[in-house]
Amino acid sequence: MTAHWHELNIPSSLPALFLKAALRRRINGTQLPEQGLRCWVSLQPKQLEAYRKVCGFVDNGLLPATYPHVLAFPLQMQLLTARDFPFPLLGLIHLANRIRVWRPMGNVSSVRVGVQVRNLQPHAKGAVFDLVTTLDDLLGPLWEAESRMLCRGVKLLGEPAGQIQPSGECLNEVNRWQAESDIGRRYARVSGDYNPIHLSAWSARLFGFPQAIAHGLWNKARTLAALNEHLPAANLEVTVQFIKPVLLPAEVRLLASAAGPSGELQLLGNGDLQHMQGGWQPIA
Repeated sequence: MTAHWHELNIPSSLPALFLKAALRRRINGTQLPEQGLRCWVSLQPKQLEAYRKVCGFVDNGLLPATYPHVLAFPLQMQLLTARDFPFPLLGLIHLANRIRVWRPMGNVSSVRVGVQVRNLQPHAKGAVFDLVTTLDDLLGPLWEAESRMLCRGVKLLGEPAGQIQPSGECLNEVNRWQAESDIGRRYARVSGDYNPIHLSAWSARLFGFPQAIAHGLWNKARTLAALNEHLPAANLEVTVQFIKPVLLPAEVRLLASAAGPSGELQLLGNGDLQHMQGGWQPIA
């Protein structure tokens, strides 16, 4: 990871960052900034309670494994709308996400959030990079994530990397749920992520979608909530690829391996349409 950090007292306000994102439409380079952003953030119990409710997590005294994304979202927005970031935020596509929980996330009240971008690579449809997010407490590293993002229309030298395919082991249905038509707006209220493609059919059509689509991180969060009894609380790595969007409203089915330290998962829609695939394992 980069050793160059800009320390902040507080992140910029989200309304101002959304305005910057809306006004920025052009690619202006192919060089990622080396400097990351870091800031101490205090947890808000009411926001955490609302997040659990929207995503289906029970209150077991631990932070949900996906919740740090919410804590980091303002810093991520600030990094991705900065003048030295080369790609427009609107239009970036979230292809995959990996989280690592180093230690049980209980009794957490304040954490230092860090965000940076790295690993720019060619892709068949443009270029991809990793948005890397870390959480530390006073004892050290607590959690980290890598979100693989695609920017269309970027030309880079080199061959696109191949995708890792699942092993295809036998999976059993462990849960199903309704992704309701308003889940994009409900998730936006607890996460701060008001991307137009998730809010309504009208705003989604502006970006080429026939209907609003569920947030990829809501799909992952709802999946991990359903797998709560399957997964350990720490020394856990969960990786998913977002394959086909969940058009709202929809019913989805979760298939997974048996409970244990490692396994695979799939999120399927009507006609076995694959929305998400991935798995979990101990941290290497």
